Amino acid sequence: MMTTLAVQMARSLSGFTLSLDVKFSLSGITGILGPSGAGKTTLLRAIAGLDAGQTGRIQFADALWFDSEQQVNLPTHKRAVGYVFQDARLLPFTDVAGNLRFAEKRSRHRARLIDWDDVVDTLDLGALLKRMPQSLSGGERQRVALARALLTRPQLLLLDEPLSANDIQRKKALLPYIRKLSTHFSVPMIYVSHALDEMVALTDRLLVLREGESIAHDTTEAVLQRLDLREVSASRDAGAIFAATVVAHDTALQLSTLSLGAQHIFVPGLSLVMNAAVRLQIHSHDVAIALAAPSGLSIRNVLPCRVVAIDADHGSPFAELLLDIGDGLLRSRITRASVLELKLAVGDAVYALIKTVLVDNTSAS
Repeated sequence: MMTTLAVQMARSLSGFTLSLDVKFSLSGITGILGPSGAGKTTLLRAIAGLDAGQTGRIQFADALWFDSEQQVNLPTHKRAVGYVFQDARLLPFTDVAGNLRFAEKRSRHRARLIDWDDVVDTLDLGALLKRMPQSLSGGERQRVALARALLTRPQLLLLDEPLSANDIQRKKALLPYIRKLSTHFSVPMIYVSHALDEMVALTDRLLVLREGESIAHDTTEAVLQRLDLREVSASRDAGAIFAATVVAHDTALQLSTLSLGAQHIFVPGLSLVMNAAVRLQIHSHDVAIALAAPSGLSIRNVLPCRVVAIDADHGSPFAELLLDIGDGLLRSRITRASVLELKLAVGDAVYALIKTVLVDNTSAS
């Protein structure tokens, strides 16, 4: 049975009010997306019990964590949540092993079993155990912070923009670790960020906040299909995600074939496990449109589809298209001039020319 977290709360801070009534279905990773000042951290800290001043009610499964009318307010340690901050907040006076032992010691009374060695191996921390926090890189510190949060044996893991202090390369290196933690340890996560690329790569469900209110709450796939959300459409990382299956390898050409319903996608490399389920990301700016099946192109992935929506942004040169490929909806960002030149309309049969496909290879061998 899926665990739920029901949050009904209001909190006012310096002219800003966060007002929410949402129920989270906690399976995998739930993202909270929004710009700075939308209320993301305020919500996360309320769930964790780190702040006072809100009104309402917070219930995790059958446990009542907070109720302002009944004057119930469980302290953070009794809510059994693990919290990863933007800065790792490691204990500076002991080494990595000491940081982890400190967290483990405080959680020995909790029923959930999370093994020390398993956490260390999963996060590749073996070589870091004798290092002091000051000697670690930003990415290494966050891996230790993730391990420490896990070793508190939480019912729920809360991550507050844990990658915001890392550069692009370190962020790319950390994303697979976070995704793997969710699947390997079966601990539900709520992940806060203003970066859409992180949400696309990690999350299963998304709550979008704007000025203290919920404006979307659905599966990540469904939210990414919303052309009316500027939090999605305005980002260069707008696109779509799909579940696909590895069905073939061409060893001579070093290409793998992925099944996307009745359609097929070809990706370079042979590291993916046969018959494995993988997650695909296709950015809207990597999808061009043709009215007829093209020939003489280097692009391998050409999918017949139908236009189901067109959103022309008259404040920019671009338009966003939603395309039905038969087993999901694909986004395409092209110029408004191209829409006019091709005389595109909803219902048109077209071809999507996909220049780049990103594969979540957590299933890779």
